[in-house]
Parts: sequence; structure tokens; C-alpha cells
Amino acid sequence: MPDYLLFMHDDSIDDGDWGPYLERLQRAGKFRGGSAIGPGVCIRKPGRPPKVTEHIVGFIRVEVANLAEARKLLAGNPVYENGGTVEIRELPKTP
Repeated sequence: MPDYLLFMHDDSIDDGDWGPYLERLQRAGKFRGGSAIGPGVCIRKPGRPPKVTEHIVGFIRVEVANLAEARKLLAGNPVYENGGTVEIRELPKTP
């Protein structure tokens, strides 16, 4: 089963309570980790690097069968429930 990253953007109106949401993901056996994301830099050997993507402030890694199942896991997500953006990206399995 593939893993997906749920990237939290900084555009929600409230931070909400993460405890119940994360506990639900853990009980369902879908949670594979996550964290807030702090400041950083973009590094590039030749030329000028782009600016760091500042609107992404956290991530959750989940293991689900497909994108549709990952979308279903947004119910209860404090960013999503408070009008914010959650970006879902697949982590393809590589041989």
C-alpha cells in the first residue's frame, strides 16, 4: 500500500485540537508519522535557489490504498475543518 503526505498550509482560521484527530488515525492503523515544519532554506549548487515554501507548516504521513482514501482522512483534520488547505501527495514505492 502506498504512503501519502498530507501537507498543512498556513491558511486556516484556527489551529484546532490535533489530539483527537491524530489518535483516530493511529487507532485506524493509518498514521506513519508527522510533524510541524519550521524555517529552512533552499540550497542549489549552480545559480540562485528559489525561496523556501513558507505556507507549508506541517505534514502527516499516512498509509492508505489510494488518493480517494487519503481524502477521506481529512475529516477531523484541524486545518481542513477550519477552512485551510491540505495538499495530498503520494510517495511512490520505488524498487
